[in-house]
Amino acid sequence: MPSETLRLRIAVQKSGRLADRSLELISGAGLRVMKGANELLYRIENQPIDLLRVRDDDIPTFVADGVAELGIVGYNVLAEHFPEDDLEERIVMRLGFGKCTLKIAVPDSVSYEGPLSLEGKRIATSYPNILGKWLKDRGVSATIVEMRGAVEVAPRMKIAHAICDLVSTGATLEANGMKAVDLVLASEAVLIKAPHAPPADLAHVYDMLLRRFDGVTASNGAKYVMLNAPREHLNEIIELIPGADAPTIMPLAGREDTVAVHAVCQENVFWDTLDKLKAAGASAILVLPIEKMMK
Repeated sequence: MPSETLRLRIAVQKSGRLADRSLELISGAGLRVMKGANELLYRIENQPIDLLRVRDDDIPTFVADGVAELGIVGYNVLAEHFPEDDLEERIVMRLGFGKCTLKIAVPDSVSYEGPLSLEGKRIATSYPNILGKWLKDRGVSATIVEMRGAVEVAPRMKIAHAICDLVSTGATLEANGMKAVDLVLASEAVLIKAPHAPPADLAHVYDMLLRRFDGVTASNGAKYVMLNAPREHLNEIIELIPGADAPTIMPLAGREDTVAVHAVCQENVFWDTLDKLKAAGASAILVLPIEKMMK
């Protein structure tokens, strides 16, 4: 097959909570997305790449079967499809967005004292494989009621005693008189790979994508901090800079008692941190966003 006809394929969610963020990641990596009449297939204008826009439940299968070389999907969806597999072998990187938790929830009036409280109970969920493995690992025998939507109403409708569902803010549970009581799975968007290597002619495109995705992910929430620090308080000030790794220390012209400190922070820099830096003697503090970063 001529190399010009080869195109790398990335499976992404067509609609849902990860759809927009997936496109933001792809655009942030310098790829120009061409939206055409075909809603299933978007083309990348400046690279030999196609986006397959499908249901999130189909993404693990598309990638596992080699229909797409890469896919962006929630860890919860991946774990539901392959509950017994070593998922780390399928994951290229964790992307840091789409974070949520899969939790056990019960009505507010129900007392919960650990997984054994679920013994003999009925639990409604859209994730029967994940829940089944979680219960088995804890030696709990319960009936799993599979539902595809509106899981939170199951106890009120007398369908189940408890539920296992995704929780982000907890507002939906609260509105239905329920409370989250146990963590089953922590989830976020992950980049997954096909079991086979990409075509040799596309290996450089594949490697470029991974580098750029890693750079975009690394810059999410990262900040560049610049400040002046008195030498006598330098160690104290460095300790206060959140998530900083080996900051750059530079002398200031005409100021032997003060140095400039530049650091990349992998954590948010809040106002209380700035107050502490100021109290420790730092001055001329600047906090700047990082648009792109490559390790």
